[in-house]
Amino acid sequence: MKKVLIYTDGSSRGNPGPGGYGALLISGEHSKELSAGYKETTNNRMELLAVVTALESLKQPCEVEIISDSRYVINAMDKGWMLGWHSRGWAKADKKPLKNTDLWKRIHTAIQPHTIKWTWVKGHAGNRHNERCDLLATTAADGKNLPPDEGYTAQEDSPDLFG
Repeated sequence: MKKVLIYTDGSSRGNPGPGGYGALLISGEHSKELSAGYKETTNNRMELLAVVTALESLKQPCEVEIISDSRYVINAMDKGWMLGWHSRGWAKADKKPLKNTDLWKRIHTAIQPHTIKWTWVKGHAGNRHNERCDLLATTAADGKNLPPDEGYTAQEDSPDLFG
């Protein structure tokens, strides 16, 4: 299997507010950058979208290391939270609905063909690849004429039936 390093970061100017994500994929001497911005979203959604977009861009099963400064993402994967949410029909342990279910479902599907290691890195601590992803994410968040984050809009429009 090919080995791929994936660095990711998400950004939101306000929470919610304009946001963006950045991802850097590195395999041998090859690299690829991904980024996009949205007019209203959250930081957590952008952290997740960076991961899922990068994984969905892989064309074959790979040995992947995902490196993120998001404890939300890394803990959900390393501590088995996502598997628990999945087994409960995408609900939290307290049976309340899970936020960002659309993205967690996509991640669940996207990880299936790969062998993945999840690595947390401290943000804004001089890791050049993490810093590059931060720049991609913040630049995307600062873009003009940003499209809506349809998943965020749908999540906000649905009533909290269990509140």
